[in-house]
Amino acid sequence: MKVLLLVSSMHAGGAERVAATLVNAWSDRGDAVTLVPTYSSKGTCFYPVSDDVSLIWLADRVGTRSGGLWAAWQRLRELRKLILERKPDVVVSFLTNVNVAAILAMRGLGKIDIPLIVCERTNPVAELTTGRVWRALRRLLYPRADMVTVQAEDTVAPFARAVPGIKDMPVVPNPLPPELLDAPLVDTQANVSRKRLLAMGRLVPAKQFDLLIDVFAQLADEFPDWDLCIWGEGPDRDALQARIAAAGLADRVQLPGRTESPWDELSKGQAFVLSSAVEGFPNVLLESMALGLPCVAFDCPSGPREMTRDGQDAVLVPAGDREKLREGLRSLLSDAALRQTLGARAAESVRSRYALPAVLAKWDTLFARVRETS
Repeated sequence: MKVLLLVSSMHAGGAERVAATLVNAWSDRGDAVTLVPTYSSKGTCFYPVSDDVSLIWLADRVGTRSGGLWAAWQRLRELRKLILERKPDVVVSFLTNVNVAAILAMRGLGKIDIPLIVCERTNPVAELTTGRVWRALRRLLYPRADMVTVQAEDTVAPFARAVPGIKDMPVVPNPLPPELLDAPLVDTQANVSRKRLLAMGRLVPAKQFDLLIDVFAQLADEFPDWDLCIWGEGPDRDALQARIAAAGLADRVQLPGRTESPWDELSKGQAFVLSSAVEGFPNVLLESMALGLPCVAFDCPSGPREMTRDGQDAVLVPAGDREKLREGLRSLLSDAALRQTLGARAAESVRSRYALPAVLAKWDTLFARVRETS
């Protein structure tokens, strides 16, 4: 089978990680796979991509990375030409801006009937992450795609309201990277002088790390052997650093920046917390659970409730509730037996439900369905 996958870039992001995992898996089983970063020029991929995958940087074919309407038109024209050259059996696109470009580029391809599956990576309640123009284009154009996938069941109803007229909207979760299925579990009973509560993500308002720092400050005296470490980079760094200093926690809360080995850093922790206001499908929560880290997560839209099986495999607290988050963290930080139980249960659960073969089977079903109906 010939698969062409479009993604904005191959930088360090959740969509990029999933793209790399999928193209490598399809290529390994013998599919002819083309990966096209549409908005970046030639560079290195943050996540390894197999040499058997045909990697084409669209900006290099266009010859420019400049913005504006003319550059956008050039990219669309070149993308259309590339699709006609490759003649894939199916095109898959990730992220709103890429999805819109793919729909426009594939309109009216003549006698060549190539189905398009666009993959939405966010929840529509997260309008803070999607600009007004992109929301309008999404509403106008998504119904023209052959299929629109979302990552969690909680996303289906709000997305159907936000973008009416979509023909087909199946749920396809992100797969666990294969390496995590065999990774050793975190030793929650390890005798360490300082225990680490971990968080990880872009330093942006939607992650609510300011709230997390405030809650940890309320628990710091009660748990003097615990530190908070927030991995990631972003525009909120200075404000978060100032908040840490104002709370007198400069030696207890660290912002070490972005890491190129997130699983190694997660493996050094004793617990993980997800404080986001909204998510599409939080890979970092999935990966933390797979490593056996006991987790506390806001029940935000969308993903955490499904991943944790309604709180069976982690401490799930009402979204945005500071008091409940403090109580949830207190229960986890104070109880080594609970941490061990939750960590082991989480790993067993997500390694089974989100294993790559299980997710690939879902994709195969979608490929068959979209090719029959297109």
